[in-house]
Amino acid sequence: MTYGLLTNQGERDHNEDFIGRALRGNRAVFILADGLGGHGKGEVASRSVVENVISHYKEGEQVPELSECIEFAQQKLLEQQITEHMTYGMKTTLVMLELDGKRMRWAHIGDSRAYHFRKRKVIARTLDHSVPQMLVATGQIKEKEIRFHEDRNRLLRVMGTEWSQPQYVVSDWKEMNEGDAFLLCSDGFWEWIQEKYMEKALKKAKTAQNWLDLMEERIRKNGTGKDMDNYSAIAVWHEKGD
Repeated sequence: MTYGLLTNQGERDHNEDFIGRALRGNRAVFILADGLGGHGKGEVASRSVVENVISHYKEGEQVPELSECIEFAQQKLLEQQITEHMTYGMKTTLVMLELDGKRMRWAHIGDSRAYHFRKRKVIARTLDHSVPQMLVATGQIKEKEIRFHEDRNRLLRVMGTEWSQPQYVVSDWKEMNEGDAFLLCSDGFWEWIQEKYMEKALKKAKTAQNWLDLMEERIRKNGTGKDMDNYSAIAVWHEKGD
């Protein structure tokens, strides 16, 4: 397994995205969070969630479930909202990828995405918890219309909002093949690059970091001068089987 990391403030005053990773035995988890700027202290929320997921993942005798890590980070974020008098602020998306050498699974809440590539083609991605994604599900708009839909930033589920039942989604474990590639990214990343260009860059890339660099070139070409949001991504390559 090799990986690359990227985070950039884009054309905004500060970066509200936060990324991280944690290794434990033969397992690795990669985490990306995108703080909601309109709610205040988005950068605090994203950092809090990522750091608390990492700390919980590393604790205990047994490797915790992703759901346990999310619940732990959610509770810590709600407590921090009270401490900082930000009950209606400090909210963030979250996307995670866990690998154990042979298998993978992911979890997410909000519109930060995870993509799975096989033979350099997208074979799966997480579905956004957003109004446009809901409109796609009901047949009112097409998938390609999500990127610039007028309600694209209206999220239906996020970290930092109290819930009576889990609002996140955790996938089942799935077997990996040699050459599989994964991409975690915030909406500021995927809004400026279509999947066909992700695949094109993957075909050219020599390393996971090089793949991110090639995609960033496309993002900056498309987004510069258009109030480009923070953009962040994590690329992971599964290069050899055990």
